[in-house]
Amino acid sequence: MRHPYVVLALFLILTVGGGSAIGIATAPGDWYAGLSKAWFNPPSWVFAPAWTILYLLIGIAGWRVWHAGELQASRLWWLQIGLNFLWSPVFFVLHWTGAALLVIMALLATIAGFIAFTWRHDRPAALLFLPYGAWVAYALLLNGAIWWLN
Repeated sequence: MRHPYVVLALFLILTVGGGSAIGIATAPGDWYAGLSKAWFNPPSWVFAPAWTILYLLIGIAGWRVWHAGELQASRLWWLQIGLNFLWSPVFFVLHWTGAALLVIMALLATIAGFIAFTWRHDRPAALLFLPYGAWVAYALLLNGAIWWLN
């Protein structure tokens, strides 16, 4: 069996590294700059530090459920990371704001499912996901506003 802290490092590389790579590859450009946005849209500089912190929390939570052998929570974790990594290309590359809205709705539902499941089995993992859920709910509002306004 692998040393648990080696696996933790792998989870963090996946989440922080993968999220950063996708963020760089799908960086908002002129298309995004030209969109009408809601009054509550934050400045662009907020997103990188917010996601870096969230990806650290997501990685730690994923490692916790892996380490505990929680198969159902692990499945939910992998589903949410897949949806998370899918959203940026759908929104920023394909410019499909409506499809991205559906992806982020599924992501938020998966995050809520992860929190609900782990609340009973691994409370710290659930707590690690609370800021992520709040941020994705906010991002859903931002995505919805962009879809509506454009």
